[in-house]
Amino acid sequence: MSTAAPVATHSQAHVARAWLDLTKPRIVSLVLFTALPALLLAGGRSLSPMVFWGALAGIALSAAAAAAFNHYYDRDIDALMIRTRSRPLPAGVLPPAAAAALGITLGWTAWVVLSVTCNTFAAMLAMASIFYYAVVYTVWLKRRTPQNIVIGGGAGASAPIIAWAAVTGRVELPALLMAGIIFLWTPPHFWALSLYRREDYLRAGLPMLPVTHGEPATRRAILGYSVVLVATTLAVVPFARLGVLYAVTAGLLGAWFVIEALRLHRDPSIPRAIALFRYSIVYLFLLFLVMAVDAAWRQALA
Repeated sequence: MSTAAPVATHSQAHVARAWLDLTKPRIVSLVLFTALPALLLAGGRSLSPMVFWGALAGIALSAAAAAAFNHYYDRDIDALMIRTRSRPLPAGVLPPAAAAALGITLGWTAWVVLSVTCNTFAAMLAMASIFYYAVVYTVWLKRRTPQNIVIGGGAGASAPIIAWAAVTGRVELPALLMAGIIFLWTPPHFWALSLYRREDYLRAGLPMLPVTHGEPATRRAILGYSVVLVATTLAVVPFARLGVLYAVTAGLLGAWFVIEALRLHRDPSIPRAIALFRYSIVYLFLLFLVMAVDAAWRQALA
């Protein structure tokens, strides 16, 4: 693996921002959104503030730890891609050891927080999610198979499972269905990105689906996953005791997701890929936000 650029002199504000960037805060915020409805549905009106805030903090810390390890290991390919070459390590703002140390510190803190405020089982699941993302996905499979994004989706889908276990000490079907939504959302989201960043991935030698199987196959895969994704978002309604607010919203958001995937399939252009990629982010935020609002509203009326 090639090393990062030599660390140059930077302002304190720039360095502070680099430390924050190592945690991928936008991804962490999305992870927290996907954990929120699981906490509310699992805990109901008896959910204690300590478990609620402890679970959110532990999940955020574990996601940030996984992100830091990803920065550390991927610094060589990050330096080759336009999208990632300004990240803290390839840009030389921080040394690689900083990312490794941060990952270890955040992971240990996540274990302590979840163990103390929730339960050991939730803490173990969080550690497993860090290992899965940092080692199974990043180290073993990301550079070896075009199914890397599908595999990586398993790590991104862990937040509802950890949240549910934090409240109940168990993993139950509603949590698995919520995780399934994220798992199925991940491939079309990242494959849309890879369609208009294909040259980046080709330059870095990453076997993304558009590079290995071509763009038509990628667009077909995006459409197929999108249809199954929307079906899963509706299947969660009876098992998670969700109401009309979520069901209608999920149907409308999902219909537009499939429409965007169909447009990309019929009009293979960069603007269409960008449109689907950007919408997919808004889609997941809104879907889980409405899921949380629906759960909170129904519990308030109970």
